[in-house]
Amino acid sequence: MKNQSFLNKLFTFIAAISGCIWLGAYVTRMIISYQLFDIDMKIASYINHNNLESILKIISPSINTTFVLFITFIIAFTIFLFTSNIKLKENGWMFITVIIIYTTLPFEGYLMIIDFKIISALSLSDIVNSDYVISLIRERFTSLGSFPIIILLSYCSLIYFLISKPFTSEQLNEN
Repeated sequence: MKNQSFLNKLFTFIAAISGCIWLGAYVTRMIISYQLFDIDMKIASYINHNNLESILKIISPSINTTFVLFITFIIAFTIFLFTSNIKLKENGWMFITVIIIYTTLPFEGYLMIIDFKIISALSLSDIVNSDYVISLIRERFTSLGSFPIIILLSYCSLIYFLISKPFTSEQLNEN
């Protein structure tokens, strides 16, 4: 990691910053979104149709943030992998990181399709159809079950791998 090019360091920085901010926005979004519903996935009793549109407009920036930052993170991380000279065989921590990120990518991609529909309904139209947006948020929660919690815990474990760098083997020069 010491002899990296400027381009590699730049994409490492972009991936790290976008990944950290995405993770924080993801947690915020989960907390806020889960507060909309009761345990049986019905709208909470303190929410009515008069304030629902305002609540959805308040949630909109966190949805937009997670959407844009996850795309930025994946692109920057992929470019980082191609421009770095890190050997996955010698750096088990990076191998585990790559496996976690690219294994969860298709599932998060599916959830991002739902997010795009939510963004379109909230940001790209003049009139917000609150019932439609709520049905999309509900679909996001129920389609993959507890996957958002799993991805959250997986990405939190990545922080440990990036800090402690376990499973690193040293190659000895035998000349």
